Amino acid sequence: MAVSNNINLHGDFNCFEMNFLVILFLINFLRTLFIIALIYYGIKLVTRYILPLLIDKGMKNMQQKMQNQQHQSQRSTRPPGEVTIEYNKNNGKNNGKIKGDYVDFEEVE
Repeated sequence: MAVSNNINLHGDFNCFEMNFLVILFLINFLRTLFIIALIYYGIKLVTRYILPLLIDKGMKNMQQKMQNQQHQSQRSTRPPGEVTIEYNKNNGKNNGKIKGDYVDFEEVE
């Protein structure tokens, strides 16, 4: 009857193999903990330092656009006395809604 060095007839591991498996398990566990910590501190870094910079840059960009629009509207002001007529785009559309009653007026002399 031949018995292997690693496994006896019942399929049990010897002490060396059991220790080796425990060490591999611990290494994989520590590696997983390291990856979780790396992701946590990465997100913390992004939210603390990089995200405020991006928001600040976006706010300045938006503020600049608003100032440009304000300057353009000030430049397009017309001189006093000039008459302009602006039409409402929705004025021609009634959409089937009655907005009030029609009252027929008679001219009084």
